[in-house]
Amino acid sequence: MKIGFIGAGKMAQALARGLINSGRITADNIIASSPKRDEFFLDQCKAMGLNTTHENAEVVQKSDVIFLAVKPAHVSKVASEIAPALSKEHLVVSIALGITLRNIESLLPTKSRVVRVMPNTPSVVRAGASAFAMGSACRDGDAETVERLLSTVGFAVEVPEIHIDPVTGLSGSGPSYMFAVIEGLADGGVKVGLPRDLALKLAAYTLLGAAKMVLETGVHPAQLKDDVQSPAGSSVYGMHKLETGGLKGILMDAVEAATNRSKATGDKALPRDFRNTEM
Repeated sequence: MKIGFIGAGKMAQALARGLINSGRITADNIIASSPKRDEFFLDQCKAMGLNTTHENAEVVQKSDVIFLAVKPAHVSKVASEIAPALSKEHLVVSIALGITLRNIESLLPTKSRVVRVMPNTPSVVRAGASAFAMGSACRDGDAETVERLLSTVGFAVEVPEIHIDPVTGLSGSGPSYMFAVIEGLADGGVKVGLPRDLALKLAAYTLLGAAKMVLETGVHPAQLKDDVQSPAGSSVYGMHKLETGGLKGILMDAVEAATNRSKATGDKALPRDFRNTEM
């Protein structure tokens, strides 16, 4: 299978590197395009062994699966460039923030096979969390193809499209929230006397371990939290401080804000006739 990326930025590189590291797709079977002003991104792709070009149509001609990894405002322009080269044998996978399946399908030839995906950057270490929704013209087996590709870089699940914006707010943006949590825990460790490098490692491994416990035990996080807290112990004192600051409420607000931003971005990127407020 030949994979193409239109757009060679951070997310495209994360997915490409993850696919290569999985051993399922070789670098010489991946091609990426980017405007000449973004030559730096193509240099990074070349360093990974990818084929590169400035022509988006060339990506289509040399690929079976094409990832649209461009900013929402550029989707219309890119779609017009690739439409003449696109056939029903191509599978188009969009990771453009907020842009709906209906929007993309309206810009491409009739019956184009389109998938909308929200991945996240931990895909680069094969620990990604991706959700995808299938377009109206997709064939039997297309969902399995997308899941197979995305699962090489982590967890992948098919969802109704109405869930993609909430997924964006949760797992798409979530790594940035968790990086801030790791940084905060590490700063706390430094404050009470730990060396910076040790505090950072302890904080990162703590989140990794907590996540594995949730996934592998199947126990609700609230119960796992209670299991850590001994009567009058240190953990419950620390949790009191977090609850005083409204930790869970702030995280909920963050997910909601990012979800709304995803919807608004999609609305602004394309003509009013195709805006996704109907969803």
